Amino acid sequence: MKAIKIRVEGIVQGVGFRYFTRRVAKSLGVKGYVMNMDDGSVFIHAEGEENALRRFLNEVAKGPPAAVVMNVSIEETTPEGYEDFVIKYY
Repeated sequence: MKAIKIRVEGIVQGVGFRYFTRRVAKSLGVKGYVMNMDDGSVFIHAEGEENALRRFLNEVAKGPPAAVVMNVSIEETTPEGYEDFVIKYY
């Protein structure tokens, strides 16, 4: 089990990015959460098997049709044991 933090920048708010991310995560068995940030980016904490995370990242880097992904930052982190993938609101 691996865990990564992902920050996605570009036109990623108001385009269904969080819902897209949750759908992709659930289809791949990835756990964690996604949330909009005040700076206009989207933050994702994702946990899963390495192959699933690789596939997840490939999809997130594309985003939904209305999104324009300009930058994706990835950082390894410690798994926290999430049991689902959810959208967090602040």
